[in-house]
Amino acid sequence: MTLLKTLAIAATGLMLSFGAVQAAEGQKPAKDISFSFEGPFGTFDRAQLQRGYKVYKEVCSACHAMKYVSFRNLSQPGGPEFSEEQVKVLAAGYTVQDGPNNDGEMFERPALPSDRFPSPFPNEQAARAANGGAYPSDLSLITKYRPGWYGTFNQLVNGIGGPQYVYSVLTGYVPDEEIPEELKAEQPEGKAYNPYFANGHWIGMAQPITDDQVTYDDGTPATIDQMARDVSAFLAWTAEPKMEERKRTGFMVLIYLGILALLLYLVKKKIWANAH
Repeated sequence: MTLLKTLAIAATGLMLSFGAVQAAEGQKPAKDISFSFEGPFGTFDRAQLQRGYKVYKEVCSACHAMKYVSFRNLSQPGGPEFSEEQVKVLAAGYTVQDGPNNDGEMFERPALPSDRFPSPFPNEQAARAANGGAYPSDLSLITKYRPGWYGTFNQLVNGIGGPQYVYSVLTGYVPDEEIPEELKAEQPEGKAYNPYFANGHWIGMAQPITDDQVTYDDGTPATIDQMARDVSAFLAWTAEPKMEERKRTGFMVLIYLGILALLLYLVKKKIWANAH
């Protein structure tokens, strides 16, 4: 009965995967690039996360919220690890709504480390109005719920998942003059062509990054490729800020289970040593 249930679940998963592939027919698979945090012993590159935050702040935050991340997270172990003083300065650069005050009115104040990143728009309608009807995604978990159409299986087997998808979209824009002729006729107004985009190639966001758009504090050249890698790594951290801790815990559990298995084997040998 258990085997039949397992087979049924596997068949259902294959059918769902096939449906996803069919829905995204023609979409290019994400580019196969590597990150330092991949694999069972991978860790985040602190300098890369700090550069990625700079790209988010100076480019992405103009349209995209990050509502599940607090400023204080930026100083916690396993992340960009800014100092607490740096985080206070970074937070103070944002304005958040608070209140009501004693007069029953809402007011604005500089953000504190305990605050979450504020949305650049007061509501969804304002966001759509400012972006030609498109609603900018919240980026907190973008690498989790946008792994690409090839799905979780490819992410587990080939290591190509959400960060690679984000990188591919950021570097995958095709200039209007290079769009295939058969597609130009169907180009919606105000949309850009991106063959890596999961929802039909036409994306409401214009090319967001250009060379030298930011100035990195560590002197790293700010090319499109570098900025895309850095912000993709940063968003991988926002989606899983406890990844390094989880890996360390998992490794210790495996060691414990290995020792336990060895002890149980030795006990079994001892108990049954004189059995005939």
